Amino acid sequence: MNLVNSLAVVIGIMGGLATWVALTTTGTLNLQIWAIFIAWACFYHCGGGMDGLKSGLIGNIWGLIMATIALTLVGSVGGGVVGASVVVGVTVLILILGANVGMLSSIPAGVYGYAAGAAFGLMTTADAGVFTLTGNGLLLPMALSMVVGAVLGLISEKIAGSLASG
Repeated sequence: MNLVNSLAVVIGIMGGLATWVALTTTGTLNLQIWAIFIAWACFYHCGGGMDGLKSGLIGNIWGLIMATIALTLVGSVGGGVVGASVVVGVTVLILILGANVGMLSSIPAGVYGYAAGAAFGLMTTADAGVFTLTGNGLLLPMALSMVVGAVLGLISEKIAGSLASG
């Protein structure tokens, strides 16, 4: 089987299992399947292997942290559209400037994390200042979801590689 077909089968099966786990642990771990898939894709976007796992996941978490800060500031500072725009502009500026630090150099991974964190915060009643896995936490459930996605990326790469070479 070629690599693309191996990846299709492996990621299809693992994606279905990941969805089942995310949907059946909603009240406990609050895993977000869409964030799992973002981090999974980011693993491949960052080149796969241990380097892709590391740079993708560090970038995702960096972006989540900056989105959490942005949502916290918007919620406490206010200022309407202008205030929100300034806060987002400044936190994105810091996010991108972080790429000057070697381990934060994957700008797309940071942006994916920022977007995922902001989306989760805006589409739920998540409180950006609450760092719990259950309830209204934002950072920890999203970070855990992205860790799961990155690890699934590594596992899927190994299994698909074995199928393709065997």
